[in-house]
Amino acid sequence: MSQQPDIRRLTAEIEEGLAFLPSLTAGMARVIVGQQRLVRSLLTGLLAGGHILLEGVPGLAKTRAVKTLAALVKADFSRIQFTPDLLPADVVGTVVYSQRTEQFSVRRGPVFAHFVLADEINRAPAKVQSALLEAMEEHQVTIGDETMPLPDPFLVLATQNPVEQEGTYPLPEAQTDRFMLKVLVDYPTADEELAVVHNHLATERIDLQPVTGTQAIVRARELLRQVYIDERVERYIVEIVRATRTPSAVGLKNLEQYVTYGASPRAGINLSLAARAAAMIEGRGYVVPDDVRGIVPEVLRHRVSLTYEAEADNVSAEDIIGRILAKVKVP
Repeated sequence: MSQQPDIRRLTAEIEEGLAFLPSLTAGMARVIVGQQRLVRSLLTGLLAGGHILLEGVPGLAKTRAVKTLAALVKADFSRIQFTPDLLPADVVGTVVYSQRTEQFSVRRGPVFAHFVLADEINRAPAKVQSALLEAMEEHQVTIGDETMPLPDPFLVLATQNPVEQEGTYPLPEAQTDRFMLKVLVDYPTADEELAVVHNHLATERIDLQPVTGTQAIVRARELLRQVYIDERVERYIVEIVRATRTPSAVGLKNLEQYVTYGASPRAGINLSLAARAAAMIEGRGYVVPDDVRGIVPEVLRHRVSLTYEAEADNVSAEDIIGRILAKVKVP
């Protein structure tokens, strides 16, 4: 349970510490038309220090959004195009032998960056996907007998295509649980799509300049952990997460046939951090239940495993999460 801080002081510190946020949002809007949910989720993950999985069909600006965010933050950025023939060493690095010095040395891979774009992550086999596990969870990489820390801040932003099945490898549960958020990127509206077509033909090239740096992000994450969250809101978070495992506990026994297993305790931690980030984006030093409810689908949808009965009855994880939200009493 969080000890209640001086809310006025904390709000003033958040306003000062997140002074870059309007410029960051405006910079994203210059390149990305619409997709407000995507942009907000990227900002949430950036502030909360959580990795993000973006899922959507090709052509919805997933990769472009990540590259734009990296361009607006003065930080190291690397892109890994996942393919079936990729090797773990292509991600984390390897040990090489120099004939000139007659010594082994570590050659670092592209994972050693502040922002790592894992493009089409489900096109690589499980061995390569698991190469990211240690990096994502412990922010370090072991190559040979040497363990090296990753830069701070460190953020993995992965994309995957849910449509194509040939040449793809579904992410294992241990991998998906490392992602704080799973964001479903949908098609733009008719007006937004018209603006996309028009902007593509514009002759003026958008020149993005960094609006903040890594130290500001680190400072924002320190402020995030000071954001006040009442014990009743924490209990609300825990009750939602536990209801995904045993829906009958909140009076939804008919949903148990659809759930193989629910969210882990890590989901509760991530939901608390993401809710704090949502409060900070709104300029508040405290969390309200709406902050939790607004981010629940992104935090839980990839952590609820469904049975064959759910597929047969056309019941999705979003359906189950929605019914749980409607049932759990809001504090």
